[in-house]
Amino acid sequence: MENGIKKNLLPANGTHWKKWYVPLEEENATIRECLATQAPVAAGSADIPLIVRLIENPKFDIPGINLFNGAVSLEDHDVIHLLLGRGMLPKDEAFVIGFTMGSSNRMSTAEKKMYAFAAKYLYPGPYKFSDDDIAVFKKAAHLGYVSDCQPLDTINCAELMDLSLKEARQRVGIEPDLLAAYYQIESQRFSQFEECLRITPQGREKLEAQINAEKLAG
Repeated sequence: MENGIKKNLLPANGTHWKKWYVPLEEENATIRECLATQAPVAAGSADIPLIVRLIENPKFDIPGINLFNGAVSLEDHDVIHLLLGRGMLPKDEAFVIGFTMGSSNRMSTAEKKMYAFAAKYLYPGPYKFSDDDIAVFKKAAHLGYVSDCQPLDTINCAELMDLSLKEARQRVGIEPDLLAAYYQIESQRFSQFEECLRITPQGREKLEAQINAEKLAG
């Protein structure tokens, strides 16, 4: 913050999906403004493998069939990424999916295990979860369960589009302090992963220092 004015933390338009994220500390930009920066790199539903759509988003292609609690549309999923301050890398996805499912308050232990099995053994290529991804997923599912937020699979994301991130989180009941406390733990536990470092201010400073050091060395 400089002179009492918060720095804009939005990514530049056209940022590659691996680098795209809007941190939790960003509060002033609207959902629509944030999504506009994502549009050039966002995957369409047709690009997502069928098995992933069936498990994570059954309402999208097969109305009435819900294999797992907390399933949401692709568009709503992108909004939830913003509400939770996460990007698109594997542990970001694991967290967003876990928190969304957990917030439904209907996810059983068996369901959690079944999803973890599917994500590790049935998902193809870049969608496949590692053991570390599954650990993040399970922590996020618990965090979503204990959160007092609305079930994220029931919110009307269209009504949030022109709200600031702060206003949208308040309306949904997202607790930034709860997320920030957990993000400190994840950032320290998985400090070798970019997506886990960049979710905290300290982690972003460390990443920037690493990048600058690499430039000097190069």
